[in-house]
Amino acid sequence: MARLVFGMNQSLDGYVDHMAFAPGPALFRHFIEEARRQAGSLYGRGIYEVMRYWDDDHPEWDADERAFAAAWRNQPKWVVSRSLKSVGANAVLVGDDLEGAIRALKAEREGEIEVAGPDLAQSLTRLGLIDEYRIYLHPVVLGHGKPYFAGPRPPLRLVAHDRIGEDVIRLSYVPA
Repeated sequence: MARLVFGMNQSLDGYVDHMAFAPGPALFRHFIEEARRQAGSLYGRGIYEVMRYWDDDHPEWDADERAFAAAWRNQPKWVVSRSLKSVGANAVLVGDDLEGAIRALKAEREGEIEVAGPDLAQSLTRLGLIDEYRIYLHPVVLGHGKPYFAGPRPPLRLVAHDRIGEDVIRLSYVPA
């Protein structure tokens, strides 16, 4: 059975914003390795549209960016959206029955499936479907924005913590 893991970069004050801060080299290499070993990724429309950047090669990319793009393109993706009519290569639209579709996905797959986006994570948290929460805590204070927990704040238990690079702490929690 697959495990759903919601992980995102977060500011010290609890916000996620890919435009406000980015992973340094060590964390980016960590994300490359995660993308290579994941059984797939589950996206909400907004984050999926941001991630489509990796569909096309860019001449200015370095080796790590090319490696991430290759890993991202190779993994299956499921996109939860009511407005999209089609998705890119190696991606499938999830229909209206979110709970049924995700329970079936977890049952038919093995490994770790990334959950991307706080709005989708909110829905999956409410349904009790997220198996682990990973916060990549950056030494940045934003003061506003979209919170990591966009909805219910489930009781959690810390199961791991580690430092990645010079200034990021990864905190791993499971539902208590």
